[in-house]
Amino acid sequence: MKNYFTITLVCVLTLISCKNEVKTAEESTQKEVAMTDVVTTENDYKFSLAQWSLHEPFQDGSMDPMDFATIAKDLGYTGVEYVTQLYPQVKDKTNYRETVMTLAAELKKRSDAAGMENVLLMVDNDGELADPDPAKRAEAIETHKIWMDAAALMGAHSIRANLFGEEDPEKWHTISVASLKELATYGEDKGVSILIENHGGWSSDGAKLAAVMKEVNMPTAGTLPDFGNFCVKREGGARWGAPCVEEYDTYKGMKELMSYAKGVSAKSYNFDENGDETKLDYGRIMQIVKDAGFKGYVGIEYEGPLEDPKEGIKLTKALVEKSITNLK
Repeated sequence: MKNYFTITLVCVLTLISCKNEVKTAEESTQKEVAMTDVVTTENDYKFSLAQWSLHEPFQDGSMDPMDFATIAKDLGYTGVEYVTQLYPQVKDKTNYRETVMTLAAELKKRSDAAGMENVLLMVDNDGELADPDPAKRAEAIETHKIWMDAAALMGAHSIRANLFGEEDPEKWHTISVASLKELATYGEDKGVSILIENHGGWSSDGAKLAAVMKEVNMPTAGTLPDFGNFCVKREGGARWGAPCVEEYDTYKGMKELMSYAKGVSAKSYNFDENGDETKLDYGRIMQIVKDAGFKGYVGIEYEGPLEDPKEGIKLTKALVEKSITNLK
């Protein structure tokens, strides 16, 4: 009888040991699968064309901005990012909502016909969301709500806005948080987010913009990190055009802003003989993008001196693709 119990006990212990080994093997396999799931590949990124890449032909009349979706498709893109200031009809603020929504409906019609995805709308010249004047700021917020309605109609996930206005950094922070919370709340029912790009002034200070986003802390508010827009101050206090006199560290800023990113803007200016950007280390930047877990549309935005901007667009996309291939 004693031997019988001993044999039985050995069998039971052996069975438990086998089960534990199987379980350990299964857990190990699951961990390997989980690790595989977070590996970023080329398929995690799609490419959208930022309309500003072609701003010169749109502004001189050699291209029609209404044809942007078709132009982008012909250049090999699946998504489009519109720039509101390139549409002359919205310069007239009379019956503004009607004008904007009519434009949105037509752009939606044309993008659908071209089989293109409307990614986001970059809103410019519609009031300053960090304006220290409460009345002007309230007007700017209401105007941006119109563009959020337009984005919803077009199926775009976000609008991109600016945070110009107040120059005192502490007041700028407080005002910016309040404006973004109101717009993010408005966007909840619309399914549209409000994104802030590092686009001059305090918004190009990565730490300051990240602090704003941290306090806003809403799923419909985020950032659109731009690889090249980290100039905080320009000569003579100019907003654009003048030489930069205070520039934030690009790579530090990208890391700070990627925590809140709902898109990225791959800005380029000039290229060397190897097709690399002369100012920006694209490999390093795209590694930051990857390490942040970002997946989705990478916006291609060429802003250089080439006579044919389509060539700059081609070089920028090729550089992003090369950088993605070399990701670790």
